[in-house]
Amino acid sequence: MGNDWNLGKKKKQGLKKEVEKAVLVGLVTQLQTSEQVQEYLDELEFLAETAGAKTITRVVQKLTHPDKRTFVGKGKLEEIKAIVESREIDLVIFDDDLTGKQTNILEEELKVKIVDRSSLILDIFAARAQTAQAKTQVELAQMQYLLPRLRGLWTHLERQRGGIGMRGPGEQEIETDRRIVRDKISLLKKKLEKIDLQNVTQRKNRGQMIRVALVGYTNVGKSTLMNVLSKSAVFAENKLFATLDTTVRKVVFGAMPFLLSDTVGFIRKLPHHLVESFKSTLDEVRESDIILHVVDASHPQFEDQMKTVTKTMLDLQSSDKLTLIVLNKVDQYRDRYFDKLLDEATKKQLLDGLLARIQEEFQHPAILISAKEKENINGLRETMRLMIEDQYNVRYPYQTKYW
Repeated sequence: MGNDWNLGKKKKQGLKKEVEKAVLVGLVTQLQTSEQVQEYLDELEFLAETAGAKTITRVVQKLTHPDKRTFVGKGKLEEIKAIVESREIDLVIFDDDLTGKQTNILEEELKVKIVDRSSLILDIFAARAQTAQAKTQVELAQMQYLLPRLRGLWTHLERQRGGIGMRGPGEQEIETDRRIVRDKISLLKKKLEKIDLQNVTQRKNRGQMIRVALVGYTNVGKSTLMNVLSKSAVFAENKLFATLDTTVRKVVFGAMPFLLSDTVGFIRKLPHHLVESFKSTLDEVRESDIILHVVDASHPQFEDQMKTVTKTMLDLQSSDKLTLIVLNKVDQYRDRYFDKLLDEATKKQLLDGLLARIQEEFQHPAILISAKEKENINGLRETMRLMIEDQYNVRYPYQTKYW
């Protein structure tokens, strides 16, 4: 007889539908400069918007390290409390992870919902998950996030079944809750293993074709580029984590077929347990022959975003793969950084300089495009065709004669 309990049965699917008013809180510490904190808060605001909240104001404090009880100092907490009361704030979002104890104390002090960066990202993932695999991965990440915070949060948990058979001799409530969460994690891991085996079988059935994977920071235009290259309709919008599930399409350039996959976007401060949960989704990256590292060239911190992706690729043991850097949104780059009076020759010279700098810094060939405006897509296709043809000649030399 299986367990009929279910932790968090009434859990919310994303933030409430009506727009909630939020305050963002960040700390300038020895590990984070003031400039970095503002960049992180910009991203946090976009995350909040994606989840359905409107940012009313930001609060930043300089501290050597976060306060163990309230994360921010006593005076700053009073300042946040005044803002919450005067502006009818619904939730306060912290840019770093909070402990269960900190969350409880802050909720008691501020009388509003308290959310940290990891729980906000998990909230978005839970709302965006469509397939059984994505839903299982998100639930596993939620359980792994919850487990170390149980001591502070156990009063919030719900169980459908309790009493006989659910509690060991002399076991405390907190231990019972930990056992429930661990059992749930074990069940979810087994479920993912089963899904992974099905995915391995699917990949084997695809035959011997070169695989190209689109990777990059979230919201850089991977899904839009996927639509342009494969002429398919992959969901794409100007929000973070629009794509959670890996989409694979068979594409043919001339007479040369290959597989093109779109993957979940990366982000700074991505919760470790979330990366772990989604590693099976990222198998498409590990098993690919060519990586298209898509970059939003118009973003002010696009090089930092590229470093985040490079680090994640290193974690996935995929940093040594044949890679092409695709600097997307070049039209927006020109609008943002070029004076309208510049002549075409000067613009070309500046863009060539950008390409050379990126190629030298990241040690991979690069190309400038605009997927939305379909600018230089033919140039990208030709570059990809040559790379794919080279890979076929190396890996499946006997197959080229059939094209």
